This record gives sequence, structure tokens and C-alpha cells, in this order.
Amino acid sequence: MAALRVGLLGAGNISPAYITGIGDWDVLELAAIADMDEAKARAVAAEHHVPAAVSVDELLASPEIDIIVNLTVPKAHAAMSIRALEAGKHIYTEKPLSVRRMDAKQVLETAAAHGLRVGSAPDTFLFGQHQTVRRLIDEGAIGHPIAAVANMAGHGPESWHPNPAFFYQNGGGPLLDMGPYYVTCLLNLLGPVHSVQAYARISVPERSAGEPAGFQRIPVETPTHFGGTLDFHSGPLATMVMSFDVWKHNLPLLEVYGTEGSVQVPDPNGHDPKEVRVSHRGGEWEEVPSRYAGEFRRGIGLADMAEAILSGRPHRASGALAYHALDVMEGFFESSSQGKRITVKSSVERPAPLPIGLAPRQMDA
Repeated sequence: MAALRVGLLGAGNISPAYITGIGDWDVLELAAIADMDEAKARAVAAEHHVPAAVSVDELLASPEIDIIVNLTVPKAHAAMSIRALEAGKHIYTEKPLSVRRMDAKQVLETAAAHGLRVGSAPDTFLFGQHQTVRRLIDEGAIGHPIAAVANMAGHGPESWHPNPAFFYQNGGGPLLDMGPYYVTCLLNLLGPVHSVQAYARISVPERSAGEPAGFQRIPVETPTHFGGTLDFHSGPLATMVMSFDVWKHNLPLLEVYGTEGSVQVPDPNGHDPKEVRVSHRGGEWEEVPSRYAGEFRRGIGLADMAEAILSGRPHRASGALAYHALDVMEGFFESSSQGKRITVKSSVERPAPLPIGLAPRQMDA
């Protein structure tokens, strides 16, 4: 199979994960990395053996690059994706697709006008454990799904992230930062969302960061705690909490409840790849082995998109899926500010499940 050449746009905290993940797939060839801070790009390239470190303009203009992976900060996602598309490159962007629905729509319209593809993180819903859950639900292992819970609760990234301030600016916060993992996982399992109702708040007006960011006071501009409900077209109701305000909890990360049983879904962020567990009609939890070979990492969505470009089929971690997830999350903001239920105007088909037994290296799906 031919390989598509990839350029990374951004040399920040997430870039090593993509460099490693791209190496898992024969259909991808990492060619170059660029950053507004060119010294940073050179340092990452040297440390991780990326063939070239170039300027942003050089990356966009290079005729050798087929796909640009947009790893800029969330506020810049839409503008940089549009620049890449206008330069004739397919784009795969870190989550979210944009911090605003209107800008995300412009990204998709620009891609359509140029006959190019848009892909977007998260691709963790394609990891083996999550695809195993998808297969179990589709096969009726828990009967008809009727409800779900999704919870991400911690005390913010300032204890570990080298540049945490943007998490508390408009366009940041727990919903746009972590919500894409949970919402996209639910979309894969249950299909599109019809409406949402939610509450949000800024719990404290200022945060303090220490190591590794160095001491700094961070003003909080965006809500840090969200609670709400997603009403799916297929019938289930999902209760979701996204919070940077919780020190400790015993909440389940994600579970789906059906007429015949329940399923525990491993971490939608992909950091804790535990086994899937199913309970039938109130019985004990039983582990279900993954139906997929090997360990998937970030980059599987990009590999799937590359193979889809070559073969002409739809790709799974698509711009349409990311747009619907963003539409759902914007609905949370709107519901909270307007004090009412919000109908989600967009929709999307569930991505096709991965073929059982798929393993890293060769994408043929």
C-alpha cells in the first residue's frame, strides 16, 4: 500500500504522541514538523528523529506533504486548518475541530470547495476496547440501550501542564478540552444527539499554577464545571459531568445501561486501557477480551483517513463527526446561558466499526 506523507503543524505537548502513533502505520510517513517557534520544532525533530524541521510557511507550501496534522492551540485550530486546506493539503486536527460552531462550519465548507478531507481527534473511540464495546452493543449484549453516564472530574491541568493558562481562557475549559473524548465515544456507541440540557459555572475566579509551569495566577474566563443530559435520536439519555473543580471522586468514567444488562467502557481518553466489563441482568461483572490485536494509539484515526483517501471510502474520525460533537458541546453552553433545552441542529451517521482482528501496522478497513 502507498503511504501518504504527513507534516505536523505544532511542536507542543501532544506532538510526541502523534510522532509515535504515526509510526504504527505503514500507510503514514512522517515527513516534517513546523512550529511558530522554529527552535522548538528543531528540538522536537532532533529528539524524536523527525526527518525535517521547517517553518510554518514552508510546511504549508511543500508539494511533498499530503496531510497536515494541526496541533496548534484550540483557538487557532480553525484558522490554521483553513490555511492548510487552501494550500491544497488534507487536514487532520487535534480536538476540538474549532472552539466555535461557525468557524468549524467554515473549515468543512473550505474542504468541500477544494475536494479535500477533514479528519479530527479524538480517535480514541477507535481503540480496541471501545470498538469491542461498540460490537457488543450492536450485537445486543445489553439489550436495547436506554441510558448512559459519562464523567470526567479532576482539579484541572495546572499541576502537570507546562502551559495551563489557555485551559481557562474562552475556548478552553473541561468541556471543550475533555468533552470531545466522551461525546465522541457516546456518538460512536449510541448515534447522533437530538437535544441537550445543561448547567455550567465558574467555581473560582482565579487559579494558581506551580511546577512545571512556574508560579502564575490564571484568571478564569470560561466555565469549569458542567452537568447536563444528552437526548439521543436512538432513545437513550446520557448524563454527563465535565469538571476541573473536583479533588476526588468515585464516579464511573463511562457506562451504558440497556434493557438486558450494563457495560463498563474504558477511559474514553485512552489513558487507562482496562478490559471491557459486562453485567447481564444484574449478574457479576465479567471481563470481555478485546476483539482487536495489539495496542492502538493516537494516530489510528489519521491512518484510517489516509487509507480512506487512497481507497475512496469514508473515514471514521471525520470532520462531520467532530462537527456534531462540537454542536452538542456548544448546546451545553447555550442551554446553561439561556436556561432551556437546546435542539442540536446537526446530525451524523455512526462511523462504521473497525474490522474485527485489526492490528497496528496495516490499515485495510
